[in-house]
Amino acid sequence: MPAFVTQRAVRFSDCDPAGIVYFPRCFDLMNGVVEDWWTAMGFPWRTTIPERRLGLPTAVMTTEFLAPSFLGDPLTCSLTVVRIGGASLDLRHEVRSDGQLRFRAAQTVVCTSLDTHKSQPWPEDVRSAFAAYLESPHAHDPSA
Repeated sequence: MPAFVTQRAVRFSDCDPAGIVYFPRCFDLMNGVVEDWWTAMGFPWRTTIPERRLGLPTAVMTTEFLAPSFLGDPLTCSLTVVRIGGASLDLRHEVRSDGQLRFRAAQTVVCTSLDTHKSQPWPEDVRSAFAAYLESPHAHDPSA
């Protein structure tokens, strides 16, 4: 179960006046992790989205905040693929600082056409790249 892992520090712009990460910024952080993951797999969004006309909307996001993060905290962000569906993808995010789990989330991303705005199957090369981060080899469900 390899995870995609990246590092990021909490910036001033992430914080509220008390110096604590303002919770909506956590969603922006996770979106950035997903974007970095796609780039690491060889599919940078700056070219993949416009050239392939792929939409990548989040359909579901459930988040659990366990401890606050503060200005300057080093964050370790990990992303794991839980399930690969035909047109959807379930991801798990965990964000830690100094080993302490700060928040975690479950996210469902859907593959859509930017031309029709309807769901469509994942391209095979993209689906194959997802599989390298799959937590269980039995988590393929192309019917979803």
